[in-house]
Parts: sequence; C-alpha cells; structure tokens
Amino acid sequence: MDPRTTRLLEGPIGATLLRLAIPNTIVMVVQASIGLIETYFISKLGTDALAGMAVVFPIVMLIQMISAGAMGGGIMSAVSRTLGAGKRDDANVLVWHAAAIAVALGLITTILALTIGRPLYALMGGQNGSLAAALAYSNLVFLFAIPLWLFNSLAAVIRGTGNILFPASVTAIGAVFLIPLSPMLIFGWGDLPQLGIVGGAAAIAAYYVIGSIIFAAYLWSGRGVLKPSVKPARIAWAPTREILRVGFISSLVSVTTNIAIATATGLTGIYGPAAVAGYGVGARLEYLLVPLVFGLGAPIGAMVGTAIGAQQRKRALRVAWTGAVLAGLLSEAVGLAAAFFPHAWIALFSDDPLTEAIGTHYLHIVGPFYGFFGFGLALYFASQGAGSLRWPLIAAGIRVTVAAIGGWAAIHFFGNRFLGGIDNVFAMLALALVISGVMNAVAVAMGVWFTGAKRAPAITGLTQPAGTRPC
Repeated sequence: MDPRTTRLLEGPIGATLLRLAIPNTIVMVVQASIGLIETYFISKLGTDALAGMAVVFPIVMLIQMISAGAMGGGIMSAVSRTLGAGKRDDANVLVWHAAAIAVALGLITTILALTIGRPLYALMGGQNGSLAAALAYSNLVFLFAIPLWLFNSLAAVIRGTGNILFPASVTAIGAVFLIPLSPMLIFGWGDLPQLGIVGGAAAIAAYYVIGSIIFAAYLWSGRGVLKPSVKPARIAWAPTREILRVGFISSLVSVTTNIAIATATGLTGIYGPAAVAGYGVGARLEYLLVPLVFGLGAPIGAMVGTAIGAQQRKRALRVAWTGAVLAGLLSEAVGLAAAFFPHAWIALFSDDPLTEAIGTHYLHIVGPFYGFFGFGLALYFASQGAGSLRWPLIAAGIRVTVAAIGGWAAIHFFGNRFLGGIDNVFAMLALALVISGVMNAVAVAMGVWFTGAKRAPAITGLTQPAGTRPC
C-alpha cells in the first residue's frame, strides 16, 4: 500500500484532516474569490450586467458543483475506496473512465446551455439588457464546458489518492494569472480589445483549458500514486457504473441546492432587476461557503472512502463527525460576520440603494444559519466517500421544497405579515438550511452507511481476466 494511503488510514484524524484541509481550504477560497472579483469588475459595467451575472451565476455554479463536488465526488470516492482495499491497478483504470465521463458530460452541458439558456434565464428574472448580458456570458463559458469538466474530474482523481496539495496549487497559481486577465479582457488593455462581460467568460475558459492540460500531464507522467496507461483503457461498465452511482445522486443534491437559490432569484425578480442583483450579491456568499467547506470536504471524503474500503467503520465515522464540526464552526463564523457587517460585503458589488437593502435583509436573516449549511455539507462529502447518498438526497429534496414552496407561499399568502414582504422568503431559505443540516446529522448518527445489503469495500470488475468482454 502506498505511504500516502497508509497515512489516510493510520494518521491522527484531527491532525491529518487539518494538514490536508488548511492549504486546500485557502486555495478553494481563492478559487471562489475569482468569481467574486470577476463580479466586482462586471458590476462596473452597470446594473444590467450585474443582474445578468446574478441569473447566470447559479447555473455556472451548478455545473461547477456537479463536476467538482458531485461527479468529482463519485470519482474521488471510487478511487479512494479502491486504493483503501489495496487495488492500485484497478484505480489506474479508473483514471480513463473518469476522463471519458468528463468529456461526455461536458459535451452534453454545451448543447443544453446553447439551446435552453435564453428561456431559462428569462424564467429566472432576466429581462432586456440583463438577459442579453446573461446570454453573452453563458454562451462563451459553456462553449468550453469540456475543459471545465476535465479540470474538475482529473483533480478529483488526484484528491482520491490523498494528494490534496497539487490540485490546490494548480488552482492558486491559475488564479494569479486569471485575476488580472479578467479585467484586461473586460475593459481592454494595450492591444487587447474591450470585450465587456464576454471578456470575463473568455478568461474563465482559458483558466480551465490550461488547468486541464496540467492535471493530465501530472497523472500520465506517473509522478503520483497512480500510473495510468498511456494507451486508453477499454471503457467497461463496472467502474463507469460505480462512478455514476455516487456521482449521479450527488448531482441531484447539487441540482436541488441550486434550484433553491434559482427559485429564490426568480421570486425576487417580482421586485425588479435591482432586487435580483441584491439577492444575487447576498446569496453569492452562500456559494462562497461551498468551496470553503469543500476545502475540508475533499480530505473528509478521501479519508472516509479509504477507511470504508479498508473496512475501518469506526474511523470513517470519527472522520465524518470531526470534519462536520469544523465545517459548521467555520461556516457559522462567516454567516455571523456577514449578518453583523452586511455593508462590508454588499458595497463591494453595488451602491444602488435597493440592491443594498435587499442584500442586507438576506444576510441579516439567513447568515446566522450558515453553520447548519456547513455542517450538513461536510456530512454530505463524508457520505460521498462512504458511497451512501440516499439520505443526503432526501435532505436536499426537503430543502428545495421548503425553499421553493415556502418562498412562494410567503409572497402570495403571507404578504407583509410576519417579517414582511421579501423577508418572509428569506426566512424560508433559513429554515430550509436548518432542516437539511439536521437531517444529514440524524442519518449518519443512525448508521445508514452500514445498513441494508453489504457494500463491496472497493470497486470490482476493473482489471478483467482475459476473454471478458466489457460493455
């Protein structure tokens, strides 16, 4: 067994988590800050551009969450459980399957974005100039969806081996180049033309293309734990199914999370583009928590998956609870800071009075409950590592139900009663976060990872005997 895998199984839980999580968390925040900085520059183009970003951003984040946290979680879970069982040859084969899945899903993403983008953004509140801005940004970003998927999928393979630092380093170095490139393309500089909101999309596309090349070069150079063959492996059903089994359910969880935010965006659209921009600025802090918690979630998932593969159930649970507490405390600190000092956040993006008022109300009401969000999200990543996601999916479904139906009822039935107007919608969003976090905790405490039919500790059917015909 590789020494890196051994450390995941035998190292002190708290110290190992922090050693892996601290650099990864810092870099994940840097990656999330890329989007925030881009929004800052785009806000200088006017309210229409900012509102256009507000309606397209949930979709961009949805693809990010699915490719990195959901399907990427399925890839990381498969790799870590297979290595935990001591089957490194099988793990090598998984690399090619992860790449094939990324290319296929990237192509599907491009086709969907280019065909249904306009009606979708209009449904979410895009109008006239803001709708045009949303389409201009979205079309270019998703034209390069395959590099986006490859970037996150190959990074997930590397994280599954317990190497959190290399993907984090690539992300950080990429940000150093991306942050100045974005305004250069948005506003123009030297011989570079002024591209407006399209310039931000062009910078993001370049980031994923270059990053994908770097990850591929690292994996196929054989410098890490895995040494995949240069010749493409035959794509078999067993490993594809195992990645998709975890990845698909994780994707549904990501979809429900974004549906909750997209629905709230549509509800605030009743109050006009400035209200959409205000909610979008406030809710973007919640999106910032996803990569922040993912900084902990990646090592949590890798350690839980490796322990499950090695049949160390008690260690898997201790890793999950330790990581969830850390993530909950971190998220709550961010939420309370935003609730007490909302202007410090919102002023970064807009000085419009209505935009600032809506964003402030959101942070005052929802911010204090961010701890539940971080706690539940960490347990979701742990469940990915365990390969058991039924209850996180149920919790996510209840969250979106409370947010969507409760938010709609808050406007159409409650009116100005209780908190009043749009604040009732935000109260439903806060309640949804609490319910989701509590449900994930109760499920893990009840031992759902280990109930029902016994799950194989690692993937089988990767390295096949001669004469076996893969699907």
